[in-house]
Amino acid sequence: MTTTTIAAPTARAVSKKSSLSRNRRWALFASYFFLIVFAIFFLMPPYYMVVTALKSDAEVAHMATNPWIIANGVTLDQFRILLKETDFLIFFKNTAIVTVCTVVITMIISVLAAFSLGRMKFWGSGILATGIFLTYLVPDTLLFIPLFQIVKSVGLLNSYWGMVLVYPTLTVPFCTWIMIGYFQSIPKELDEAALIDGAGHMQMLLKIFIPVALPGIIAATIFAFTVSWAAFVYPMAFLYSSDQQVLTVGTVTSLIRADVYQWGMLMAGALLAAAPPLIIYAFLMDYYIAGLTAGATKG
Repeated sequence: MTTTTIAAPTARAVSKKSSLSRNRRWALFASYFFLIVFAIFFLMPPYYMVVTALKSDAEVAHMATNPWIIANGVTLDQFRILLKETDFLIFFKNTAIVTVCTVVITMIISVLAAFSLGRMKFWGSGILATGIFLTYLVPDTLLFIPLFQIVKSVGLLNSYWGMVLVYPTLTVPFCTWIMIGYFQSIPKELDEAALIDGAGHMQMLLKIFIPVALPGIIAATIFAFTVSWAAFVYPMAFLYSSDQQVLTVGTVTSLIRADVYQWGMLMAGALLAAAPPLIIYAFLMDYYIAGLTAGATKG
């Protein structure tokens, strides 16, 4: 009787364990299945871009061929023509200058503003921080008309330096919000120790908070870079000369004439324009995720 009584719970435990293991296995299979489906879905556009960029114009225009394969052989003519016979390199240079300047201006303003709002508590600092973030929620389409008047009044219309003036209105609010959350997550004991040692606020910022908050700073930098590199509305409204255009607008306006689309060069230009953000995300993705999630917890 005793042996039978002990064996029954043991059998139930083994059955429950095997059932749990089977459920986990099915959950793992389902996870991988949906992961593969989503990977295929999101990789289809880049794959189509690569295939189209490596085709000749004749094959792209020949509608009878399969658009997902290269039937007549790989060619780099689209890239060669794009780089040698169009203003793509000028667009790339203008975009690089605008992006670097915007990122530098954004990070200087955002770090100083976030440090003062996140660590130097004063009356109305919380309301001011929320107000800064709310300005980021205002759509670009509502701002480009008044900003057009401002850029025109300072003489920067049809100059990519006007984009250096305008882009921080897109990047500073959100970057400041990211840095506020990150600075607030740093233990207050660091402030107290630095003050006891006689450090000023700028010394605290440069020698303590910036090194500790480096993941958050990298996350804000990547965000500012992405927004500046990919902005479209403001360049479309403020720039109209080919030598002042940036990649997002210049590539489209120079390769689309009325109803004629040069698809091969468009895809090649899109691939080259996407390369810098892709490289940055590939090497700094861990810092970007850490910076975005750091403000969720406070140490």
